[in-house]
Amino acid sequence: MRRFLYALGLLLWGMAVAHAAPTRSVLVLGDSLSAAHNIPVESGWVSLLYGRLAKMEPPWRVVNASISGETSLSGRNHLPGLLAKERPAVVVIELGANDGLRGLPLDALRDNLAAMIDMAHKAGARVLLLGIELPVNYGPQYRDGLRAIYADLARQKHVGLVPFLLDGVALDPSLMQDDGLHPTAAGEPRVLQNVWPALGPLLRKASR
Repeated sequence: MRRFLYALGLLLWGMAVAHAAPTRSVLVLGDSLSAAHNIPVESGWVSLLYGRLAKMEPPWRVVNASISGETSLSGRNHLPGLLAKERPAVVVIELGANDGLRGLPLDALRDNLAAMIDMAHKAGARVLLLGIELPVNYGPQYRDGLRAIYADLARQKHVGLVPFLLDGVALDPSLMQDDGLHPTAAGEPRVLQNVWPALGPLLRKASR
């Protein structure tokens, strides 16, 4: 009987260890596009990502630090504390839309994104950069300059890149809210489809 209880204890302990909270985490630092703006939180692409990663073995933890209205500067200010607290293996940076919508200087956006990438790398995390496009009324020069920032930083800093987070969503009225800026719940799975091909390889590399 004692041997049985001892063996049962070891089994239960092993199961507890196996199901302990995962130590690997993905930190998503974004704005309203990643904060499930005006839709149920569970419908947002970050929550959908969590559902996918939770099924992996071992599972990943997802920390969504996205805040509606976040700019690249405020994200830069928030990131050091998040890195220290969460110690993520992968950092997903989805910022720049609010900078662009407010017409802020592109040089400042570039500097802020570059600084965040450097912070994440220094903390030992891999980085995925999510690019964004602006409405056509912002003019080709500004729109092209914004687009180039993401591509140039991805190449220079050797990080993953999704050129346009809302590709296949932004121009489909059935997948966009009335403001023309944010996806509906129906559009969020497509957003995750845009992210996953670039994020998946980073997760595999971080697992080695």
